[in-house]
Amino acid sequence: MQDTDRASQFSRCNVFALPQEFVQAHGGEGLIQFARIATSEALSGACHFIDFTTMPVGTSIGEHTHAHHEQEFYLILSGHGRMRRDDEEFDVGPGDLIRNRPGGTHGLSNTGSGPLHLFVFEVQA
Repeated sequence: MQDTDRASQFSRCNVFALPQEFVQAHGGEGLIQFARIATSEALSGACHFIDFTTMPVGTSIGEHTHAHHEQEFYLILSGHGRMRRDDEEFDVGPGDLIRNRPGGTHGLSNTGSGPLHLFVFEVQA
């Protein structure tokens, strides 16, 4: 199944076995890897997409602002980083779930010694 088919027909996957593409995320440092697991066409409810992301050491997702009708959640699976959300900065690690509010500005840097793996969920606000 092609990537676009997988994202629109999602029912089950092993995220560590998914092929990932290299992208520069929102003007961040270096190239991160991501796989779009599912899009709104494959999901019931208000979820726009689910991504699995791998951030190599020293890379970042640049600061960006979402529209007032959407919010994002970052779920850190492994690794360590530094999150910037609106006017605050804080460290993140395995098990952290971070809500990026509608209309909020946020970014994430991998500050650890290994890859940072996370889920990104974007939902309707």
